[in-house]
Amino acid sequence: MLDPKHAQGADWVAPDEQLGRLWRALRDRVARDGAVHWPAFDTRLRRHLGTLRDELARLYGQRLDFEPVLVDLLAGVYAQWCERPPELKALDDTREHDPDWFQSQTMLGGVCYVDLYVGHFAGIAAQIPYFRELGLSYLHLMPVFKCPEPHSDGGYAVSSYRETHPKLGTIAELRTLAGQLREAGISLVLDFVFNHTSDEHDWAVAAKAGDPAYRDFFFIFPDRTEPDRYERTLREIFPDEHPGAFSQLEDGRWVWTTFHSYQWDLNYANPKVFAAMAGEMLAIANLGVEFLRMDAVAFIWKRLGTSCENLPEAHTLLRAYNALARIAAPALLFKSEAIVHPDDVVKYIAPAECQISYNPLQMALLWESLATRQVALLQQALERRHALPAGTAWVNYVRSHDDIGWTFADEDAIQLGIRGFDHRQFLNRFYVNRFPGSFARGVPFQDNPATGDCRISGTCASLCGLEQHDPHAVARILLLHGVALAAGGIPLIYLGDEVGTLNDPGYVNEPGKGDDSRWVHRPRRDAARYAQRHDAASDAGRIYGGLRRLIEVRRSLDCFAGNRLIAFWSKNPHVLGFMRPAARGSVLVLANFSEQPQRIEAHVLSGMPAAAEELIGGGHADLRRPLELAPYQMLWLDCRTD
Repeated sequence: MLDPKHAQGADWVAPDEQLGRLWRALRDRVARDGAVHWPAFDTRLRRHLGTLRDELARLYGQRLDFEPVLVDLLAGVYAQWCERPPELKALDDTREHDPDWFQSQTMLGGVCYVDLYVGHFAGIAAQIPYFRELGLSYLHLMPVFKCPEPHSDGGYAVSSYRETHPKLGTIAELRTLAGQLREAGISLVLDFVFNHTSDEHDWAVAAKAGDPAYRDFFFIFPDRTEPDRYERTLREIFPDEHPGAFSQLEDGRWVWTTFHSYQWDLNYANPKVFAAMAGEMLAIANLGVEFLRMDAVAFIWKRLGTSCENLPEAHTLLRAYNALARIAAPALLFKSEAIVHPDDVVKYIAPAECQISYNPLQMALLWESLATRQVALLQQALERRHALPAGTAWVNYVRSHDDIGWTFADEDAIQLGIRGFDHRQFLNRFYVNRFPGSFARGVPFQDNPATGDCRISGTCASLCGLEQHDPHAVARILLLHGVALAAGGIPLIYLGDEVGTLNDPGYVNEPGKGDDSRWVHRPRRDAARYAQRHDAASDAGRIYGGLRRLIEVRRSLDCFAGNRLIAFWSKNPHVLGFMRPAARGSVLVLANFSEQPQRIEAHVLSGMPAAAEELIGGGHADLRRPLELAPYQMLWLDCRTD
């Protein structure tokens, strides 16, 4: 046994008495089992324990057992640290010395379902040469953990966080894959589904059976009294699957199920839930995961009389989890998945909460601009809502595995004379081909013909017109991805879109998928299109070649690092403009969202140098003359000075 006074260093003169008690209690417990891993842990513990204590005190500090609960939590965290592999501890040190590493212009993300893309983890490993060819440095594998079939919500109903889905491979194979990706310079991204579990998870099974250890892990009520009180202020997320936010069990009780009847919401008012999920989070990190997508983060705290979305306690929980990661897995970063009002999205983005976040507003407004051929809403968003705190970054994407919802703020739209409700109805009609002249071939999700309300499913190619052989489809695909690549942060490609994969209508015949139209844009890997990616005469080759050109240009210029962006009003309602500033001058990005040629008048460019190199197509532009953009053309004009 190690002597804690010598092997573990000197006593800590803590900032306050309680922190000192917590630290000593943990140190003494660790000493009983040997403390070879203690010194590095202790350094980070002293740095972050105050933050962790303060955040958890906001949630649980009124409990008489707060201190022993916190010591038990820390003991579990230390156990995970002891199991963390040496190569990940080395990565922790590297990332702590370069905290802005993810802001590089070389960052490029890809996302896919393992089974649909290549079948299993070994197949993903075999694709690493292709990922490097494309330029990926970040790979998000959609939910890989054990889940019920066929009703799995695409893997977001987790039955075990310590087991993978058998068809994908074993947890050991996932750990090996993470190492292979890391050696190739690709960070592995997985989902942390921490708002709910599957009803087949051991915790849920025990709670349903009345086990007192798990009874309060979920919200289970004997009758409708409490659910009715809550539902007065809740919105329905998936009314087609079940109305309201609760589902009835066979014995008549009711359980909180925000999304689907087989996904039981966790009760974070119980500190044992926080501790249990902390253990699962760190176990996932120890596999070699470098980013966690924090699923459904807006819903994780409940309070009667509220919408139970975006509550202050949700942020407190995130900061507490973040503090734990700084102590026991510092290389781990969080990605916010909050598809909510733009004012609420940014509240989750901070070095102490989620260091990166999806940019749902930009995504939605890219499609809005494409449908309207007008860029005012997108231009406004870049000017007012793009800036982020230091040490954070957007994840800019054209589409994800999920549907497209029109998340712009009505108060922003009305300033431009746009009525939000009417505009959303137009966009829905346009993208499901219910509007004359639409090029899109999307599929409605959660469609309500009576109100015109729905959300949109569809691959990028099908929504851009490739399915109907529209002559502008390829240019539209490149335009959308070009904005995502140029706007700052981490651009994310849904794998398959880079070769123009179309909708898969066959999803309706697959068990568990037929009533969820989002599967239409989660097709299997189209081997034929990938085989054509170097054929410039094919649609796949034109898309892939165009994207590769954009990616390479972006990688070569450090002005594309970070998030800083300056809006540039082109004075043409069809042309988006913004600048990516460099040490001397800027790169000016102009994007024509119309199928008609557009002009930027010379006086609009008068603040720029007389000439600029055009980085995408090559050649030079005379900025003292009107600038012509072809239909759906994007220009990256190098206005930097030597």
